[in-house]
Amino acid sequence: MRHENPGHIPFSRRYPVPVANLTRENYPRSNKYDAEWVLAGDMGPHPLWQLEVLAGELDLRPGMRVLDLGSGKGATSVFLAKEYGVQVWAADLWIDPTDAAANIASQGAEGVVTLKAEAHTLPFAKEFFDAIVCIDAYEYFGTADNYLPYLTSFLKPGGQLGVVTPALRKEIRELGHIPEHIKKLVGWEALAWHTADWWRFQWEITELVDIVAARLQETGWQDWLTWSQAVSEHRGERDSALDMLEADNGEYLTFAVLAARKR
Repeated sequence: MRHENPGHIPFSRRYPVPVANLTRENYPRSNKYDAEWVLAGDMGPHPLWQLEVLAGELDLRPGMRVLDLGSGKGATSVFLAKEYGVQVWAADLWIDPTDAAANIASQGAEGVVTLKAEAHTLPFAKEFFDAIVCIDAYEYFGTADNYLPYLTSFLKPGGQLGVVTPALRKEIRELGHIPEHIKKLVGWEALAWHTADWWRFQWEITELVDIVAARLQETGWQDWLTWSQAVSEHRGERDSALDMLEADNGEYLTFAVLAARKR
């Protein structure tokens, strides 16, 4: 669940951050990044953990052109540039590109272009990118039946698409309702939190891509909870998602990890 966080407390050491809580054996690349810096860019669940999981399903190589769609304050763009040596175009609707560029430069990342862009009017040439990644943003625009054809038009043949998005373990249509603890926080927005099987069908039926991965992240709920607890301590106030996550206890909430290659 991505958010603008208008009440965000800027980078500081005002609150002690339990760095150990954000150091995870299964996220060795993410562990390299300062926990306070990542927390200061909070716009939703830990973006580097999500990206590290996704990157395991992709073949990212130095020099590739990569679109980071819904890049927020730039943490994922830093990760892509520094860990994989790719050229990154960091596109976001909510964050001023000058602010994002400064945040990215603070981490010594090179080869990143920041821009303001709306997901339905992307200012790029067709078949420009080798890969497109989208962390915790695709749920806002990617559920439309005609969006995958539009987005993949910017990929070269054989280009890769990777997405991590909030997911439910059962479709709301199957449940017949939005679980109350989820509805209380996000309301009807939860209609865009689909199962991995829903996404697999949605992409496969177009015959535009070959699916590499369409699965639920088994540690997704626990990761999200850990992050929300760390955000709460960093801000000195309870994170808005914590009640929802505690009430869920892993019953419904996780992330869908999706990867495909353009035919």
